[in-house]
Amino acid sequence: MANKSNNSTAKKDGGVVSLYEKAKSYLVSVYNELKKVHWPGRTQLVAYTGVVLVSVIIVGFIIWLFDTGLGFLLEKLFNAFA
Repeated sequence: MANKSNNSTAKKDGGVVSLYEKAKSYLVSVYNELKKVHWPGRTQLVAYTGVVLVSVIIVGFIIWLFDTGLGFLLEKLFNAFA
């Protein structure tokens, strides 16, 4: 096997990589990845936020309808046999 060397995992003190170097390497890679992200513009952000809010309201309303309907039916059922 060839001898591989990697500068990002440089070893110090007999093979122990310092916590500081690991954290620094991680944060640098996170920063580099965030530079690659395509961020939405203000109009897209407002539109997507509106879609999410409307969707949450609709799904919440549907859940409320099922909960109310099933609660009503179960109450009638229990009162009929009680």
